Amino acid sequence: MEISGLKRAAQLIKQSRKTAAFTGAGISVESGIPDFRGPDGLWSKYDPKLLELDYFYSHPAECWEVIKKIFYEFLEDTQPNDAHLVLAWMEEKGLLQGIITQNIDNLHYKAGNKNVIEYHGNTRQLYCHRCDKYWEADLSPINFPPVCKDCGTILKPDFVFFGEAIPVKALKGAGEMLEKLEVLLVIGTTGVVYPAAAIPRIAHSQGAKIIEINIERSEYTETLTDIFIKLPASQALRALKELLSS
Repeated sequence: MEISGLKRAAQLIKQSRKTAAFTGAGISVESGIPDFRGPDGLWSKYDPKLLELDYFYSHPAECWEVIKKIFYEFLEDTQPNDAHLVLAWMEEKGLLQGIITQNIDNLHYKAGNKNVIEYHGNTRQLYCHRCDKYWEADLSPINFPPVCKDCGTILKPDFVFFGEAIPVKALKGAGEMLEKLEVLLVIGTTGVVYPAAAIPRIAHSQGAKIIEINIERSEYTETLTDIFIKLPASQALRALKELLSS
C-alpha cells in the first residue's frame, strides 16, 4: 500500500507546478523532540498556563524559567532529520515551493529550506510589547530573564502563546503559499490545532491534491486526503526522494 502510495505521490509532485508542505510536531519526533500533547508530551510534565499570554505578562520571570528549559536548552542542540533534509533538497531542485510549519524548532531553517512560513513563530527572536520591537534571542546568564535594551521590559519569545493571535505576516504568507497550489504534503500533524489545522482544508477546497504522511490516521485522512502514506516522516521522504530522483 505504501509503495503504491509513494509512487503516486512522486508522480503528482513531478507533474505539479506548485507544491508546498505543511508540517507539524510529527516531523521533528525523529530529531528527539517529544510531542506536546501526547501521553508522554511536555504538557504532562509542565503546566500549560506558563504559556498563556496573560499569565506570562503577569509572571514573566517565573514563566521564563520553564520556557528556557523547554524551548532553549532542550532545542538548542537538536538537528534536522532526514525528513527535514529531503524537503530542503526538494526546494533546491524546484520540486517544493515552500513550507508552512506549526513548529517553532527552527529545524527547517537548519536543514536549508529558504521559503518557510513559521505559523506559530520561532525561538530565534524575542519581542518587546512596550516598544513593539524585536531582538535576537540572548539568554546568557547576565541577561536572564532577557530584557529590552531600550526600555528594560522583560521580553517575550517570538512564538504564539495560548490566547495569542497568529501573526499577520504568517497569515499573509500562508495565504500566498496556498494560491494556485496544486499539491500539499501534510506531514506529521493530527489536524486538531486551529487555526493552523484549517490550512490543508483551505488547500483542498481550492483544488490542491493532499498527500498525507503520518504514522496514524488524522482528522484529514478520511475527509480530504488523496494519498495516505502510513510511515514515519523520514522513511517516507527518503523513499520519495529516490522516486523523485529517477
